[in-house]
Amino acid sequence: MAIGAMIASTVLLAGCSAGSSGSGGDQGSGEGTVKLVSWPGPEGEAMIKVVDAYNAEQGKEDGVNVELTMLSRQDTFSKESALMASKSSDVDIYFTASYNIGQFAPSLDPLTDIDTSSYFPVAAEGLTYEGELYALPLDVSNHFLLYRKDLTDALLVDPTAQAAYERISESVLGESRAPKDPNEWDLDDFKVAAAYFSQSENPSSPTKYGTVIQAKNLLYNTMIWNDVLWGYGGNWVDDGQAALTSDAAKKAVQLYSDIYTNGWTSPDSSQAEFPETQAALQSGNTAFAIQWSAAFASLNDPAQSPDVAGKIAIAPVPGGKTHVHALAVSLNKYSENKAAAKKFLSFLATEDAMTQYAQAGGIPAVPAVLEANGDLNPAFTLVSETITENGYSVPVFPQTFQGYSKIAEDLSGAWVGQVDIDSALETANANLQELLG
Repeated sequence: MAIGAMIASTVLLAGCSAGSSGSGGDQGSGEGTVKLVSWPGPEGEAMIKVVDAYNAEQGKEDGVNVELTMLSRQDTFSKESALMASKSSDVDIYFTASYNIGQFAPSLDPLTDIDTSSYFPVAAEGLTYEGELYALPLDVSNHFLLYRKDLTDALLVDPTAQAAYERISESVLGESRAPKDPNEWDLDDFKVAAAYFSQSENPSSPTKYGTVIQAKNLLYNTMIWNDVLWGYGGNWVDDGQAALTSDAAKKAVQLYSDIYTNGWTSPDSSQAEFPETQAALQSGNTAFAIQWSAAFASLNDPAQSPDVAGKIAIAPVPGGKTHVHALAVSLNKYSENKAAAKKFLSFLATEDAMTQYAQAGGIPAVPAVLEANGDLNPAFTLVSETITENGYSVPVFPQTFQGYSKIAEDLSGAWVGQVDIDSALETANANLQELLG
């Protein structure tokens, strides 16, 4: 697959230097080959199966054959950027995402004929720029609290453990707080539980650490931290201006810093992202974490997680907010075969196509499809409920992607107590304002 992707991307980029039209594209005959880009992984594997099914059935009726090119996960967006910069017509449908749709919009056609009523509104909102929808949602990503249900259940019925929890809450919060079911946690409960389930604070804890925070300098970790920021009532912007010096932002960084500096998470959290968080939960040494929804199924798979399978439960993120972004597909403004491409996009927008996508391993941004296919993934129903009730998207602007990266760069030191919080937030705020323009 990697060799094939390298060859395919070389061919695509060679097309840039061949002088593609760049005239604004053409509708074409409405038939023929439609060239689509995706990337390896569960999304690409799911799209392969949907494309094969389309080509074998509906595509024959439409007179359309979709040709799928896999680029690498690391380079897909940069290679697409090169194609867009050259106004290439070598790709008809690009692979895009909420976090780069503002950047890519000048090279895309708005999807004015797509009915978005079946999608999560927050997913469509994250793909809308200046009032126009520029992408069709595919997979939806969000976060949950993944926790050891056996440990929290034991705490809730043990008076001695409850008394210890209340003593620790006095130290952590300055007030006595009884333990709760994780489905009812706010961010203060999250903090106290992180302390209680850490042996540095509670030598009797059944786990070494309460939680793991994803504090590596990485843009995707900003997405996790955003849940805490939004949970405290914050946002990236307020009335169009950068708002990272708000009280909510200070509390959000302080929470990470307190957890790290008090030893309620492993020192390795400073370099943690998705895989390290998954490994910490699989090890049995960590009681809970805010993690991506895609992690849940493997944590309860005895083959992949023998030490914790059957013990991990799923709850909304404490604070009641979850980041949502959608992976998506978009129509190249400079395509020479737009009419045929629109036929395939219209097919993808149907519940039947998204059901096929779910059955092939995707997580479609269509609540009705998720709810009807809960047997495929035990998290599907809760994904639907949580995104509908708690989902948010960050502001869409041309440099949203750079905003994620810059916030991680500016705040990751403060997340682990190595940089003054106020200074880090001042820097992050100034840099975000520059990106906002």
